[in-house]
Amino acid sequence: MDKKSTVIQMSKRLLHDPHFKIRHRVNPKYFTRNRVLLFSIVLVLILQKSVKSLQLVLNEFFGALSMCLSLSALTVSNSAFSQARQKLSHTAFIELHRTAVVETYYADDQYQNWQGFRLVGVDGSKIRLPDTPEIRKEFGTFAVKNQSGVELGEQPWGLASVCYDVLNDIPLDAILAHGKAYEVDVAVKHLRYLRATDLLLGDMNYPSYRFLAEMSVLRQTRGCHYLFRCSSGSFTPARELFVSDARESVIVTLSVPQDKRREIKRLGLPQQITVRFVRVVLDDGTVEVLVSSLVDENRYPTALFKELYNLRWGVETFYDRLKNLLSLENFSGTTVEAVKQDFYATIYICGMEAVLTEEASDILESKTPQNRYPQQVNKMVSFNAIKNHVIALLLSDEPVSEVCAKLTRLFLTNPVCIRHDRQVARKKTSPRAALHYQKRKRKFCY
Repeated sequence: MDKKSTVIQMSKRLLHDPHFKIRHRVNPKYFTRNRVLLFSIVLVLILQKSVKSLQLVLNEFFGALSMCLSLSALTVSNSAFSQARQKLSHTAFIELHRTAVVETYYADDQYQNWQGFRLVGVDGSKIRLPDTPEIRKEFGTFAVKNQSGVELGEQPWGLASVCYDVLNDIPLDAILAHGKAYEVDVAVKHLRYLRATDLLLGDMNYPSYRFLAEMSVLRQTRGCHYLFRCSSGSFTPARELFVSDARESVIVTLSVPQDKRREIKRLGLPQQITVRFVRVVLDDGTVEVLVSSLVDENRYPTALFKELYNLRWGVETFYDRLKNLLSLENFSGTTVEAVKQDFYATIYICGMEAVLTEEASDILESKTPQNRYPQQVNKMVSFNAIKNHVIALLLSDEPVSEVCAKLTRLFLTNPVCIRHDRQVARKKTSPRAALHYQKRKRKFCY
């Protein structure tokens, strides 16, 4: 059985497993009676999140469900669904993603890698949340300003942090934390999911002594490596490489800063760590300094690091997909639990989409010699196809192989071209033009 069929079969097995339901219902009394809004149906409904009116989504869903399962016409009010979803814990989507997608996908160790490493990007991003007292208390608020810099008041925001396989498009772990949480503290929670062949990539928010020490421990215990970008005001060896081109690479032993000794000792982290700083010059002349555990200069020459660090950009495009393509910030509910459900359900959908589109991606790649440019699956098409077939995928008795074959045919429609090294000048958009785009031109896939 191929990976996509295995992922779907595992998802369906969990979805209909009574123990899975017991683990992820808010109260032992919930989902015990045979009603229309069963545990599995509520979960799949949340997966089908849409920018449409909730009642329209419900009408479309139960119309399709009735046809797919040959049932009499079913109708559910938005109030009934809103009450039912509060009986389901968001942890169901976390287990569903981790077990059905991540563990299943990497079980055979057959995936894209860089010199044997699984490249894992870590990054955080602010997520705008619904403005309710409950959400303000849970996630905190930030001051919001308009284009003219005038403060408009406080708005709730959360901090999303993801650990993301940039070559295979699989989110390994995700956390929605308090808006004022420290990115390094949140990122440390991801480290439990790293394995021996992982190379962690991060921007300049991550190379503090504490995080490098955490990674040093993982390097010794599990064999994990890392590569982070340094700011111009970070470690002394990094600052020297910013101002001088005398050396491109230097290996040094860092000692814990005086003001961090107590914390590092409390955490049981090493007082000294050996790292490598690398100076990289971009095409426009900008100097970047990277810090890494790849200290073997013969095996990992300096010339490799520019392209390697550039691969981290995959995690940035993942956030673009979450916020713009999938409209994550257009939440389907206004409670804390609804926000967490939408967030973790979207992470699961992204992981499933990456697995389901793998065959279509291979087909398009095989056609590269015939085309002027390589092609890839159009994400707008793939996410819409999964949304429209989620009932057939997870709730129906239709053979998984037939559903996957149908989806692959859809994924191959309207592919997009990959133009390597394409540079497009960034245009400054006026507030009026941006509003016009959002109101009248933007197309939605959900």
